[in-house]
Amino acid sequence: MRYLKKAAKHSATGEGDVREAVELMLREIEEGGEEKAREYGRKFDGLTGEVLVSDEEREGAKSRVDERLREDICFAADNVRKFAEAQLASMGSCELEIVEGLVAGQKHIPVGSAGCYVPGGRYSHVASAVMTVMTAKVAGVSDITATTPPLKDGSVPASILYALDVCGVDRVLKLGGVQGIASLAFGLFGARPADILVGPGNQFVAEAKRILYGRVGIDMFAGPTESLVIADGGSDPHIVAWDLVGQAEHGYNSPVWLVTLDEKLGEEVKVLVEEYIETLPKLNGDNARAAWADYGEVIYVESREEAVEVSDRYAPEHLQVQASDEDWWLEHLGNYGSLFLGEETTVAYGDKVSGPNHVLPTKGVARYSGGLYVGKYMKTVTWQKMTREANRSIGSACARISRLEGMEAHARTADVRLEKYFPGEKFALGVGE
Repeated sequence: MRYLKKAAKHSATGEGDVREAVELMLREIEEGGEEKAREYGRKFDGLTGEVLVSDEEREGAKSRVDERLREDICFAADNVRKFAEAQLASMGSCELEIVEGLVAGQKHIPVGSAGCYVPGGRYSHVASAVMTVMTAKVAGVSDITATTPPLKDGSVPASILYALDVCGVDRVLKLGGVQGIASLAFGLFGARPADILVGPGNQFVAEAKRILYGRVGIDMFAGPTESLVIADGGSDPHIVAWDLVGQAEHGYNSPVWLVTLDEKLGEEVKVLVEEYIETLPKLNGDNARAAWADYGEVIYVESREEAVEVSDRYAPEHLQVQASDEDWWLEHLGNYGSLFLGEETTVAYGDKVSGPNHVLPTKGVARYSGGLYVGKYMKTVTWQKMTREANRSIGSACARISRLEGMEAHARTADVRLEKYFPGEKFALGVGE
């Protein structure tokens, strides 16, 4: 491999700077409760009214969203629902007789409550409202709270409220950042304490979830969004360039990478990316320009096997393949959050409407974990039962292994059963018997 452009920074750059501030905020909100959360809301979100969105606000949101946008939101929600339902259907329970008389099984139980973070600020993430809440609803979560930063006038964007209602949210809070995550975790403002926290956010949101992990579940440890494109000589350089720019606009620290099997294409894409960035609105352009300058990479490789090796090492959140023989790439690529095969699909489709979830692993987490899906909202638990006769083999083996490990009380829980179920019968219950 050879770098045609190499990044000066990586996705973890600077993330340690926020931990101390987030720890302090979480501690103060846990101790100070709703008043401290309001205080931070006033400071960071410009909160002026109540934190909990009223029934009247939620009801009025529909009339403030034009009909075409309502149709688009419902279209996206329906696609996410269909895909989540298919995932749920694939997660069957099981039951088997391990030895004669011993039956064991597995079942999936949804968590009782979910806290969904919906980013706001620069962009109103309608799609995140759909991805997090609809998937929880399909999983069977009985209590779902969402939180999102308010606008400057103190309201929540009508489009987000409408999307949350379409997906079946129970309540909505007007808080962003650490104060929003803390309110979900600690059960403030009428929310039930969350069993799991989900949803994308900035580095403060990500760090708050990291610190709270263990007390509550989280979807994943997440960083800035990232995207990698694999392209060969038959790819359209204009589409490749726009797909890179489309992800770079997320933020100044969003990595975008191109792995190309054609050096000429790589050089052309480098030029086009910089041209296209200059056509964006100022905020979008500023984000994309900084991301491309500091985090963008173009890597030339000589074979598709080498492209797979590089891509799997990066383990990108989003992976696009714009190269021939799509089935080969599907078979051989292993580390990614979500895979987009062919020029006809793009990350933006997955981000907004196509169905698979857009809450995905970053910073190499795709090496060992996938993204948000129905199963993240569920506990996979096991159960077992057995006949008295099955105790004959299970009990004696358990007693011997327990004594081998020095756990005498464990052994005696088997002993008493064997004595009761098989009176007068002798068993080899010690090591070496």
